[in-house]
Amino acid sequence: MKRKLIAVAILGAIAATTQAQAQTPSMQDLQQALVQAQKAAADAQKAAQQAQEALMQIQQAAAAAKSSQAASSSAGVSQPAGNGLVYKSTGDMVRLYGLIDLSGSNKSNANKAGNSLSDMSVAWFSGNRWGIEGEHALKDTDGLKAIFRLESEYELPTGNMDSPGILFNRDAWLGLESASLGKLTFGRQNTLSREFSKTYGDPYGSAKMNLEEGGWTNNNNFKQMIFYAASPTSTRYDRGIVWKKDFGGIVAGAAYQAGGVAGDAGLGSSKAVGLAYNGGAFNVSGFYNTANVANFTDTSYSLGGNYTVGMVRLNAGYFRYKADQPVKFGNRSDNAYTVSAKITPAGKFDYELGWQTMNAKNAWMNGSGFVPNAFANNSTSSAIATATGKRKTWYGSAFYHFDTRTELYLAADRLNTDGTYKAAQANGFMSQNEYAVGMRFKF
Repeated sequence: MKRKLIAVAILGAIAATTQAQAQTPSMQDLQQALVQAQKAAADAQKAAQQAQEALMQIQQAAAAAKSSQAASSSAGVSQPAGNGLVYKSTGDMVRLYGLIDLSGSNKSNANKAGNSLSDMSVAWFSGNRWGIEGEHALKDTDGLKAIFRLESEYELPTGNMDSPGILFNRDAWLGLESASLGKLTFGRQNTLSREFSKTYGDPYGSAKMNLEEGGWTNNNNFKQMIFYAASPTSTRYDRGIVWKKDFGGIVAGAAYQAGGVAGDAGLGSSKAVGLAYNGGAFNVSGFYNTANVANFTDTSYSLGGNYTVGMVRLNAGYFRYKADQPVKFGNRSDNAYTVSAKITPAGKFDYELGWQTMNAKNAWMNGSGFVPNAFANNSTSSAIATATGKRKTWYGSAFYHFDTRTELYLAADRLNTDGTYKAAQANGFMSQNEYAVGMRFKF
């Protein structure tokens, strides 16, 4: 291109000189024409260089614009399917998320008269919730970041708070996390034993143990087994300190719950340790948990796992629970077992089936004659006697997934008790059937 411009400039200069001189040019005229041609060539070369530089600037601007657009898409607001509303910038992330579970159900023996109840019930599988969580990268550290979560639960049929007067009843914690430290959190959060049994407690949790809070199902007759993994404040800690770390296939954890009682640091406190192995198709986990419940010692431990073959995941677990009780009653001891399966064929459906038995020996009964959950207050003055018997539950479900955020389900369970064991859910009867249809939406 440069050569063409130079040639055109030379020819133009010669033509202009020729037109200006009507007569045959002299040697001086030719020299002057040559000087003008050289100047025109230099100007043309300079113009070509400027054009090339302008082109390079345009290309650089286009690349910068493309890079800026990509950065803005990752640093701005987005909404991945089912993962909430996320804001990200360099070193920071905040996520607003939630889950809505609408359930219609029918249950037998819904009151002391033995009547059935069909109703829009509290969520069958997952507590309705909304929450905010985030992280902030800390400078001059080995990948350390500050993390937090605030999560609230509400009841869809009425809009009431799940725990009246407590805004963030599910989670309210602050912590630190890194590859070398693991995850260390302080505040209200799941018990460690609940976390380390989520992979086999029922078929609805993750197959592998991870550092994220997970869980068991919410409101049904097979939920009660989760209380073997509880604390003095139910299946979540108040004033909890929890550490978990993935060592690459091995996950370990430890927890302490402060009692918060002046003059008696042990009252209302609990301690737990957990260990899990993630082996791919085969995973195993367990925990040891002990607590001071109203100055009585409650202890539980568990071992379980799951195995996946093809489209079927099989889960099984064992729980052992011991509780000190007032001398007039003696101590309580339970053995509990669970077996379940999750079937995920190709397509939009999956299916779950499970069975569990909770075998209680010498468990104190409250003033209504029902056996309380594990880790309940053993010193209550309303205790009237003890009970020995089994609580057995069959359950099943089927899900249809529209996409990763929206699904429909059918579910059912059957509760039976024997001996002198009576469950509060069955209102004094020895059995209860429950059926549910529902829809879940994640945002």
